[in-house]
Amino acid sequence: MAGSYFTFRDRFDAGQQLAARLSAMSLDRPVVYALPRGGVPVALEIARALEAPLDLILVRKIGAPGAPELALGALVEGEPPEIVINQEVKRTSRADDVFLDQARERELQELERRRSRYLGDRPRVDPRGHTAIIVDDGLATGATAKAALIAIKRRGATRTILAIPVAPKSTLDEMANYADLVVCLHPAVQFAGVGAFYGDFHQLSDEETIGLLRQGWVDGQGTAQPAPAPADPRQIKVPPLGLAGDLRVPADPRGIVLFAHGSGSSRLSPRNIAVAETLHSQGFATLLLDLLTQEEAKDRRNVFDIPLLAERLVEAALWISAEPDLADLPLGLFGASTGAGAAMLAAAELRGRVAAVVSRGGRPDLAAARLAEVAAPSLLIVGGNDHQVLDLNRKALAMLRCEKLLKIVPNANHLFEEPGALEAVTELASAWFQHYLAPAAQPHALAPPLKQVPSSAALLKAAAEPLPALDDPEFAAAFDRFGQSRIVLLGEASHGTSEFYRARAAITRRLIERHGFTIVAVEADWPDAAAIDRYVRRHPRQPMNSSPFTRFPSWMWRNKDVDDFVGFLRNHNAARPPADRVGFYGLDLYSMTASISAVLAYLDRIDPDAAKIARARYACLSPWSLEPAAYGRAALTEGYALCEVPVTRILVELLQKELRYARHDGERFFDAAQNARVVADAERYYRAMYYGARESWNLRDRHMFETLKNILAQAGPDAKAVVWAHNSHIGDARFTEMGRERGELNIGQLCRETYGSDASLIGFGTHAGTVAAASEWDAPMEVKTVRPSRPDSYEALCHETGQERFLVDLRPGQHDELRRELADPRLERYIGVIYRPDTERWSHYSYAILPQQYDAFAWFDTTHAVIPLPGQVSAGEDETYPFGL
Repeated sequence: MAGSYFTFRDRFDAGQQLAARLSAMSLDRPVVYALPRGGVPVALEIARALEAPLDLILVRKIGAPGAPELALGALVEGEPPEIVINQEVKRTSRADDVFLDQARERELQELERRRSRYLGDRPRVDPRGHTAIIVDDGLATGATAKAALIAIKRRGATRTILAIPVAPKSTLDEMANYADLVVCLHPAVQFAGVGAFYGDFHQLSDEETIGLLRQGWVDGQGTAQPAPAPADPRQIKVPPLGLAGDLRVPADPRGIVLFAHGSGSSRLSPRNIAVAETLHSQGFATLLLDLLTQEEAKDRRNVFDIPLLAERLVEAALWISAEPDLADLPLGLFGASTGAGAAMLAAAELRGRVAAVVSRGGRPDLAAARLAEVAAPSLLIVGGNDHQVLDLNRKALAMLRCEKLLKIVPNANHLFEEPGALEAVTELASAWFQHYLAPAAQPHALAPPLKQVPSSAALLKAAAEPLPALDDPEFAAAFDRFGQSRIVLLGEASHGTSEFYRARAAITRRLIERHGFTIVAVEADWPDAAAIDRYVRRHPRQPMNSSPFTRFPSWMWRNKDVDDFVGFLRNHNAARPPADRVGFYGLDLYSMTASISAVLAYLDRIDPDAAKIARARYACLSPWSLEPAAYGRAALTEGYALCEVPVTRILVELLQKELRYARHDGERFFDAAQNARVVADAERYYRAMYYGARESWNLRDRHMFETLKNILAQAGPDAKAVVWAHNSHIGDARFTEMGRERGELNIGQLCRETYGSDASLIGFGTHAGTVAAASEWDAPMEVKTVRPSRPDSYEALCHETGQERFLVDLRPGQHDELRRELADPRLERYIGVIYRPDTERWSHYSYAILPQQYDAFAWFDTTHAVIPLPGQVSAGEDETYPFGL
């Protein structure tokens, strides 16, 4: 900045100068409040110097009508929110109360978005009995600072100080009426805007703001209340070898860092633990993992088997991608010694799934030619006295084609044992991950909603239609309005709740008996459901390698409520001709091995020569029959789809021979063809798993939708289907966080896009009770207590109506006032086969717009876990088929 203007290098420089001025004042119990975003770096320096707690005070300017840059007033957070109006501007701008009310509601929503984004569930600093210092990077009109000072005084601060680097002198004179003390480094007579007084005045991003706040909190000056104790590590096992890992997940993780140990170290490496603890304290989830089994670790050669170590990291990344509370977090790799080479090789194979890599005293050169394939920004940290490794890192740096940096810790050796050396490593790694493991900002369309207003529950209660008990024959009568649809999709908020299964059974029974539905399609594997279908349609039993629905999670379908419904279907079909019987079908694609067996059994019977060819082609997949997910890993390593061509060729040839095969038995041909589709799509699915959650999710739901279309086509133009699947699959993804932020689609969306109003989407929800679920994948089923719903969720709104059971019609033209009231996104709870109450907000809640997500919503205030059935089939007891009870 030239001329006579005072210049600050940047906001940190301004903060340090203000801190020096304030430190000389011997302030009584100071607390620091920043006006975001520009005030945060200034306030951080002040909080550090004064060793004072750091918090935000959130204020939004209200612009005048037609001149938004002119401050009509300001709104500041609080209970209730404070609004300060410039009466002169109000008079001259002719702003009326309607304009102010609309502006207030709009800015309240942005205040809540920022509070949630910046602070999450963090306790706020209470100003009562303290000297409250309000900090910004400068003032122009002072409207926001004025509102903040008024609000903080009303909250009980004994003294208020406004601390700012620069402001017009005229504004400062007015501020003296609101603050007990105004500290300004440069009262400007000539003022050309705050930015004119800074060398660097870039606009801070949300992520930069959050990172600075966390630095203040981590330094220990940011809590007026005790900080929560760090979470204990969660012991996990990574398949297929069950490698042991220590996982720590903070309340609001901004990313996850996977550690790659080297030189024979285990997850108990004290240096990596030290780095992990710092990263965890700064908001990152961390996974310290043993890359070798105990037996493998005995052979020293395995420590230098970089492809083997990289394979274990890729398997761990796959495990992370399958965990509900981790799948969407940006992934970083931290490698030490030989582990750095493994991290680089894994990053080359995982491509875009890895957001950043850090090497500590490592050997990235061991990834050799694959270094050129690494796309993730990579930081190489080397001790200045570790000369040989430093030379190797310089060569590795030259081979990298990604964003890259080599940082040398002066006077440090390989182990960074010198005073301050490991701390320097940790600071460098932390800064790298904070910069590159930044989750995408939430779009405003799915910003956290306004606080519920009293009319919301009242409107919902007025629109809600009470439902009788589930065993009442009239329970399902309320759903007759959907009987003209071609497809009715019935959801569930968890996979282990009895009321959801019983309700779907009752509704489906009525749709079958009163409205001519003949297809029940469920979120289950095709071969398992085919066994049920043969039973309910009274077809001959066919041998299976295992009883249906015995793989994890067996309780999802092998439970008392499903067994009762299957009994109804069998009895219903008994008096009907074969062409009119109701069928039971699976939509999912996890049955690759069972589907292969079904295709081969069909061809063995109908075309033995074709069976021999198919058996040879399917042999490509046989090494992975017990662990199909490992197939994706193998295909990824090879760089191409190992078995795509042979398995797809089987499907093509089946379809080419459709007319000849179908003459023998059209239904058996359809079953075999669908099994061949399952194998082809499963092959693609297990490969897609290694590229992130979105690709595999979309492939799976497209498969379910195409399967449903094939079933309808097979049944004829007048066929009507009921679909049973989780809310996350049947609620239109376009109006959920999964669709708008992660680019995921689902069967509900695809049905709406294809069938329009002929598809009816009905969601289910609950407030509290019990649920059958596991704590980890493949872990035993437990009956878990469902936590009462969060106050900022749709579930809490439903609970507030005080009704035990109800149905609310959300279609356009039905309760439009309620639809408008619920149009702002709220949290919605999703519990799958895994339920983790301790991390429920991040594991099981997501934003959605309920009246656009569903056509109707069925509510059960208190629910209970399903009762699982035994997994063993009684030998010789055909009358107990299909569940062998």
